[in-house]
Amino acid sequence: MNVLSVENLSKSFGSRILFRNISFGIESGQKVGLVARNGSGKTTLFRILQGLDIPDSGEVAFNKNIRTGFLDQEPQFPAGLSVYEALFTGDSPQLQAVREYELALEAFEMKAGPETQQNLETAMNRMEEAAAWDMENRIKTVLHQLDIRSLNQKVETLSGGQVKRLALATLLIDEPDLLVLDEPTNHLDIEMIEWLESWIERSTLSLLLVTHDRHFLDNVCEEILELDQGGLFRHRGNYEYFLEKKAEREFNEERELEKDKNLFRRELEWVRRQPKARGTKSKSRLDAFDRLSEKLQRGPAQSDIEMGFRMQRLGNKILELHAVSKSYGEKPLLNRFEHIFRKGERVGIVGKNGSGKSTLLNLITGKTQPDEGKVVVGETVRFGYYSQAGLPMEEEKRVIEVVQEVGDSLTMADGSVLNASQLLKRFGFPPEHQFGPVSKLSGGEKKRLYLLTVLMDNPNFLILDEPTNDLDLDTLAVLESFLTDFPGCLLVVSHDRYFLDRLCEHLFIFEGQGKIRDFNGSYSEYRFLRNEEIRQEKADVAREKTPETKIETPESTRKKLSYKEKKELEELDALLPQLESRKSELEQALNDAGGDHEKIQELSEKLGKLQEELEEKELRWLELND
Repeated sequence: MNVLSVENLSKSFGSRILFRNISFGIESGQKVGLVARNGSGKTTLFRILQGLDIPDSGEVAFNKNIRTGFLDQEPQFPAGLSVYEALFTGDSPQLQAVREYELALEAFEMKAGPETQQNLETAMNRMEEAAAWDMENRIKTVLHQLDIRSLNQKVETLSGGQVKRLALATLLIDEPDLLVLDEPTNHLDIEMIEWLESWIERSTLSLLLVTHDRHFLDNVCEEILELDQGGLFRHRGNYEYFLEKKAEREFNEERELEKDKNLFRRELEWVRRQPKARGTKSKSRLDAFDRLSEKLQRGPAQSDIEMGFRMQRLGNKILELHAVSKSYGEKPLLNRFEHIFRKGERVGIVGKNGSGKSTLLNLITGKTQPDEGKVVVGETVRFGYYSQAGLPMEEEKRVIEVVQEVGDSLTMADGSVLNASQLLKRFGFPPEHQFGPVSKLSGGEKKRLYLLTVLMDNPNFLILDEPTNDLDLDTLAVLESFLTDFPGCLLVVSHDRYFLDRLCEHLFIFEGQGKIRDFNGSYSEYRFLRNEEIRQEKADVAREKTPETKIETPESTRKKLSYKEKKELEELDALLPQLESRKSELEQALNDAGGDHEKIQELSEKLGKLQEELEEKELRWLELND
């Protein structure tokens, strides 16, 4: 079943063509990624899909029998709503049933009586009719995984990251048939991203996704759409396959371009030899010459950004942190943290949002002072700090003026000196963009401009706080290449697992309560080790809570279950035997699969996911029984 159809869509702004006659469709259950350079029209395309913008030509058609949910890059909620009210804005019968049940339950727990009891029973009956008990469990899981806690807080008091997570939560709870997501991993920590990735992989929904997270694209999407030079290219396969096919296409385009250039030179010579009166020349040949000239003027895709700046020498003493502690109120963020940086050291920082990652960067750069301990910076150290907040830019200021405020020129690694205009060109800003206002730039282009101003200051110690947010994949690839060869020190906060794996040789893991774990290895190595630790912890908890070893607690001191917990325990009593039965069926099917490798792989994946669910439900059953 087709859920979305886009036919011959075109959009331009003045002489700038974003896309021309592009067409694509999405089938039920299909998961598609959309990639493009910053400023090439991704956001405009999403606005057209939402009905917020009008195309110059073409049609967009959604299947009338499905529900569609959109996640904007910068979502907004009406002022005055609480987080709780925003979560229940969906129109599905299950969601409305859960809302009525939660309100009835809250009223009953506050004041038990015949009326509240009747209202609760009515709400429970509606939950049964709408088959909404699974949704209630999903709501709890989503809120927990996305760290949404203060349900009575007004949405206008939330940070940008909290609003993004709230908007994502409302979609996951409502569970529409088609999800259209614009950069869903921005403002999520790595654990949240990995949970979201797993959630989408298991789901049967349809998906159209824009993201710069290459692991996410690889693991979730089965098809990649590339918007490039006004056209749309379709690649059936994951992101790794897309890269292979894109390289083949660009190689063929270069060969074709060289042929066109040779043909153009011959045709230009013919045109010049002919009499000036156009009527005496071959009209068809002249028209072909005009088309060829227009094609060559468009040229190949924008060339890669080039980075290769001359770095100032770094001395022996670089950066030392001695027993550094920092707290805000009762919340400790760093507790006697120590580290001495070596030359060329590159460290990745990961941890939950609010765990203290940005605070450490501010301590290092002197923006914040420690409560205890000291930060010692070497005399030759020149920091380059790329912060999440970005560079405040006046929207009407010209792009070239933003760069000129930092410096008029920069010495490159080969000794050449480039002025501001030449630097902008190397960073993907053609002359027509350089003298335009900042307001005309896309969000990703503004981040790229900010990155240039940081690098222009010629740092030898780079501090990057979420540098991958809003950068297109081409810019990311070149940035990674530059940082790989960067001889100075690198300290990077990122939720981009691919970025961390490629650049960082060890990690600072912020575990909460001021504890920072220094892990010597890549993020993938850390994640493998952490998964093993979690499995062991679950096994230890399960052993401690088996009936043979459990110590009975006197009835008078045991915590009583709430009404909701009793209901949950009843559901688990019924669900666990079903899961055990399903597990036995899968194990038997696996034994009968013989040499069918594809079937073995499919059954193994199902069995693994079922085992995880079974362990989770068993642990919850044990908690409630305690």
